Amino acid sequence: MTAIVRFSDVRLDMASDAGMVNILRGITLDIASGEIAAVVGPSGAGKSSLMMVAGGLERATSGRVEVAGRDLGPLDDDARARLRRDHIGIVFQGFHLIPTMTALENVALPLEFSGRRDSFALAQAALERVGLGHRLEHYPAQLSGGEQQRVAVARAFVGRPKLLLADEPTGNLDTATGKQVMDLLFALARADGATLILITHDMALAGRCDRILRIADGLLVADERPAVALAAQ
Repeated sequence: MTAIVRFSDVRLDMASDAGMVNILRGITLDIASGEIAAVVGPSGAGKSSLMMVAGGLERATSGRVEVAGRDLGPLDDDARARLRRDHIGIVFQGFHLIPTMTALENVALPLEFSGRRDSFALAQAALERVGLGHRLEHYPAQLSGGEQQRVAVARAFVGRPKLLLADEPTGNLDTATGKQVMDLLFALARADGATLILITHDMALAGRCDRILRIADGLLVADERPAVALAAQ
């Protein structure tokens, strides 16, 4: 299958008070179109940095990063932003909703930036997909944590991205609500044929993915199918 994300010996170094820190130390991997991959590993292993590089939010120090057939290396910040707008949806642990905007306005915002005249109609349809058609005019403070994350999911999917990046999307939710949000994420990704890269500490959740990528000390130390990975626990 065609790779939607391709890392070739990707390294990321960042400055700190103690000097340069090697965060990613030569990651090589392909993630296929339509695949759901979990990224697991201890805190500080480089999981979130890998996602940030894949989303064009951090620039790799060296190596080659390709997303949706584009080499990110030569792209300036504006070109990377356009690539994210056209091909990538992101869901963070924090909801990152604009408090002065309604749910409908929050979801429509990325489409408005791209000049879509049907942005509000598409935003309404996206909110209906996540079960919030009755909450269109509510502000974030009027929504529960689970509802706010579903708004964030609707915003990530509203442009029908090829790639969805999710960094601990249930980290601020209780177990039952988190399961509902993850069921929704998996269902939407499957329905749209989108690739989902999920960062998680929950191995049961990772076991629902097609593939488990283990990161430790900035290195990809294992690339396994769920049955093999869970048997090793």
